[in-house]
Order: sequence, then C-alpha cells, then structure tokens
Amino acid sequence: MSRLLEVNQLQVHIKTQHGIVQAVRGISFYLDEQETLAIVGESGSGKSISVKSIMGLLPKNGKIVGGSILLEGKDLSKYSERQMQTIRGSDISMIFQDPMTSLNPTMTIGKQIVEVLKEHRKDMTKTQMKDRALELISLVGISNPETRFDQYPHQLSGGMRQRVVIAVALACDPKILIADEPTTALDVTIQAQILDLMKDLQKKIKTSIIIITHNLGVVANIADRVAVMYGGQLVESADVRELFYQTEHPYTKGLLASIPKASHKGGELTAIHGTPPDLMDPPKGCPFAARCTKTMEVCRQYPPEDMLCGESHHARCWLLDERAKAFRE
Repeated sequence: MSRLLEVNQLQVHIKTQHGIVQAVRGISFYLDEQETLAIVGESGSGKSISVKSIMGLLPKNGKIVGGSILLEGKDLSKYSERQMQTIRGSDISMIFQDPMTSLNPTMTIGKQIVEVLKEHRKDMTKTQMKDRALELISLVGISNPETRFDQYPHQLSGGMRQRVVIAVALACDPKILIADEPTTALDVTIQAQILDLMKDLQKKIKTSIIIITHNLGVVANIADRVAVMYGGQLVESADVRELFYQTEHPYTKGLLASIPKASHKGGELTAIHGTPPDLMDPPKGCPFAARCTKTMEVCRQYPPEDMLCGESHHARCWLLDERAKAFRE
C-alpha cells in the first residue's frame, strides 16, 4: 500500500484570553491507502484538533505553528482557505460527533447530499446528482431511498441520521474519511451497526479512514493501527494487535485497564488518577509523569524520546531507554 497522508512534527497553538494553549506538540503519523488509523486519547489530548488541522477547520484562534501535512506529497498546511475548500468533501471528508447538529434541519436529506455534489461534481447533471444521492442513501443501509430523499433530519432516528451524515461524507468518493467520535451520541446497539457499516463501506469504496475515539473497544473492532495521544503528543503507536498485547506506555496500559470487562462483576472500576497537564504551561518532562505509577526523576526533568519497540511500534517512555535501570538507581 502506498503512503496517502503524512503528518510531520505538527504543532498547533490555540490563543485564549488567558494565554497560548499548546494543543498539539510535534506529532507525526501516517496513513496508507485503504488503511484505518485510530487516534485515541482523553478529552483535551489534542486528537480532534489534530484532524481539524488536516481538514483546515481550526477555530479562528487556532494556528499551525510548525510541521507539515502532506496529502500525496502536497503540504495542506500551506494551503489557503479557498484551496482547502476544493479538498474538503472531495479528497478528505469528515463525520462529526452529533448527527443532529451536522445536518441542516431545514433541508431534506436528498438535497443535503446533492449540495455536496453541486460543489465538487459540477460536470454532473441534476438527474445524475439525484441518482447518486439515492445510490448513497441505499449504500449506507437506509431502506426506501426514494421516500427518505424527501424527508428531513428530524423525521429520522439517531442511527439513521448518522448514516445520512456518512452518505454526505462519501458523496464524492473521498480518499480519506475522518470520523470524529462517530458513535458517541448513539446507543450501544446502533454503535455496533455504524462501525460494521464503516468497515463494509471501506471495502466497497476503497477509502482510508482516520477514526478519533476515547473508546478502545471501538479501536479493536475497526482499526489496523492505533496512535495514542496524551498532553498534545503521541505517546504510543502500533499495529492494533500489538498495541493490545504488547503495550509499552504506562498511559496506554492505564486506558486498557480501565475498560469494563463482562467477567468483572461488582467492585470498583480501574481508573487513571489525576488530571491531564495544563497545555498553557506543559511540563518540561514527560506529560504523563504526574499521573504515572512508575515515575522516575528523569521523567519529570526531560521529555522522553520516541523509542522504537518493534517493526512499527513506537512509544515515548523513559522506561524503554536502556539507561532506565541506571536512572532508577
């Protein structure tokens, strides 16, 4: 598979009335063709800001201050808003968390899909656009496409609305589909259906997916690779199976330990104690040092380097350094 997207040392700052938030602090990752990458982390870890940077959808007070975002070799971080408008919806599309706020309540389902085609497929006739919209409604598993075409979002269930959002995102056959917590607003049964739908669609339309989530259960079901974010940095990345069975970073281990298990009845759930770092004044050492149960003095003083733990397994932790034993002493 060839490299489709490459993010190198991306840094994003958010300006607030209280100071500068270093929301993303030098992250690097890649996405290959027809691959699914999951970016995992707690709220405030920087995962959503990272993908909004790729889409050119940072808030007005947000700015990319370093690094590059290469889509097939072209640096999107240098693109103007006008240039990004040709990329969004065509080469890269995004599914947002809440389908009700993602859809226009005053427009029919069909018209919302057609609007995307009008913007990016100007060579299509009105009849072709309607046919494509009906095809997409059927593709995402919604029955009676002709009827649904003329319905409004409020006439559909939450699961159906999310399917419509996916149809809108796929209208122009994007190379990359970014899904930001796509199942958060749905109940467990519908979550499973949406994840199965995304996997099925990926095979059919041969797109690449970046899924943003805090739910490692979602990761196990859909991802090929996983990148774990904490404090604006990537602290671990690996093949999904290797991440689950050969976890290296204490934060990732904490996330896995906190997943409720069906066999565990009664008692307290495992939790990571403490709070994430203040990114207006990030710690000079490891961002997880204040919450880690294996912290050494070096962790507080110096940021750990990116360590290679396997063929494509990386982690930022001083415990992986060959000098760790000396540091403990």
